[in-house]
This record gives sequence, structure tokens and C-alpha cells, in this order.
Amino acid sequence: MTTPLAFERLLALVDDRSAALVAAVTDAADTTVRVPSCPDWTLRQLVEHITEVQFFWAGAVTAGPAAASPAARLTSTAPDLLDRFQEATGALLTALRAAGADRSCWAWWGASDVPLTAGSVARHQVQEAAVHAYDAQEAAGRPEPLPDAVALDGVDEFAAVSFGTAGAWPGKPARVGLYAAEGAFWEFDLTEAGAAGACSDTPVDAGLHGTASDLVLALYRRVPLDRLRVEGDPEILERLLAWCGED
Repeated sequence: MTTPLAFERLLALVDDRSAALVAAVTDAADTTVRVPSCPDWTLRQLVEHITEVQFFWAGAVTAGPAAASPAARLTSTAPDLLDRFQEATGALLTALRAAGADRSCWAWWGASDVPLTAGSVARHQVQEAAVHAYDAQEAAGRPEPLPDAVALDGVDEFAAVSFGTAGAWPGKPARVGLYAAEGAFWEFDLTEAGAAGACSDTPVDAGLHGTASDLVLALYRRVPLDRLRVEGDPEILERLLAWCGED
């Protein structure tokens, strides 16, 4: 596990990774090029997607406590693709700063132990911006590792949200571990009750070893498992990614 990042640090990272996406799109020769990690999308469609995502969460945070996803959606009439995206980033950051870390709001991870707060939204939006910035860089032919702070928090955040909302583990009970080259590690017991942090010395049935960046990118299915070092049963890891996978 890792030490949670401060709220202001999260906002700075949303801004930084959004700027990295803008830089990648600006460098790309053509926004109609396919995104290798999301082959159903062109680069333009990727930017349109993250623009919609950031506007959505700006609206959700602004709406505050709610039992359901907000129906009203913020939009932009700016004619330029990147202008619309940067407007969305600005709206998201403005909403988060106005709300503060502890204000409640609707979020889709209610089945997990992750709080339904603006702080949790900010943390998740760091990962949303970071992974899609990587997608854009890859489409432009210049993929870069996720920054260390983003990646280390990203493994922790993915485990909390995605493992926490995946439900019952569909296979036989297993213990898995994620091991970052930077020194952090995460171990989980997978059972009918879902995924729970492991606290004993029992060996794992399957482990995944790599940089924190590669761990995050593998969890989000941006890079194949064979880019990392697999320990134990690889089928458990493949099933894990299918069980909790996100686009």
C-alpha cells in the first residue's frame, strides 16, 4: 500500500496529466489515427471521450450528495477539439476546488469501501487523465511511463475501486500479489466475498512484478502481462484482469 496523496497534489496531477494529453495530441500528425491501446477509437474520439468524462465529473461534484448519477451534463460549444478538452479540465478542477476533499457526491463505486467524496473523484480522475494521456502518447508514437507518484497511487486506487466493486471472485480461492520495482507491494485474497487485503506470510498463487507504471497499464489492459514478470499461475492473473477490467 502507499501513502494517500494530498487533495491539492491530486488536483495538480489532474492538471499535469491533462496537459500531457494535450501535448501528445498537438504532436500527433493526424487525429484520425487509431489509438493502439483502444483500437476502436481514433485519437479524436479519445479526446472527445475524456472531455465528456471530465465535464461529467465536474457536474457530479458540483451537484453534491445524490442518490443517482446527475442527469444534467456540462458541455462546451468551443469549435476546437483541444479547446473543449481544456475547458472540461478547467471545469473539473474548479468544481473540485470549490467542493473540497470531503464533500459528498455521487460516484459509481458505492459497492466498495472508497468514500463517495470529491477527494475520491479527484484521485480517480488522476488515473483517468494519466491513462488516457498514455493512450494519446502511444497514438502519437511516443508513449511515456506514468510519473512515479501517479503510478504508485494508481495501483492502490485501482485495487480499492475496481477490486472493491467487482463482486465475488469467480474462481477457486487464490492469493495474488502486485509488486512494484519502486518497493511498494499489494497482496490480496480472492474469495466468494471478493478481494481483501492479505496480511499473512502465506505465499501468493500468482504475482505480477514490474514498475508501478507498467502495473497500472497492465491493470487497465494497456500493456500485456508478458511485458512484466509473472510469478506462479498466469491464468489467475489473466482471470483477475478480466474480472475487474476497465476501459
